Amino acid sequence: MDLSFEHPGEYLFVRRVGPDTVTVVDRDFRTSLLLTPERVVEDWAVSDASQLGADDVETFVALGPELVLLGTGERQVFPPAAFMAGLLKKGIGVEAMTNGSAARTYSLLAGEGRKVLAAFILPKV
Repeated sequence: MDLSFEHPGEYLFVRRVGPDTVTVVDRDFRTSLLLTPERVVEDWAVSDASQLGADDVETFVALGPELVLLGTGERQVFPPAAFMAGLLKKGIGVEAMTNGSAARTYSLLAGEGRKVLAAFILPKV
């Protein structure tokens, strides 16, 4: 699904989402990644939402978002309650959704200048 045809501003944007790929600007990623308007964290070592834990909470907090959009692949999967509670205790909102929904929501919020983090879980190949 193509999401953007031109560079919408001065932030990293998602151009396309596929079953095992996320394209940021013009670069394809085939492993799970974290995306903020300013940076990409490659090779995030999560391939399933059930793996999320306290270490991931700290990784997310270090990136400074006000909201985390958790893309869980082609289907919406909820992460462990302790993970979600960990983010909420730090004052960071979290929403679990499909990768396509996370990409669309990220693009909207990043375009508004919001401090958003999209975490895309991709299957291991």
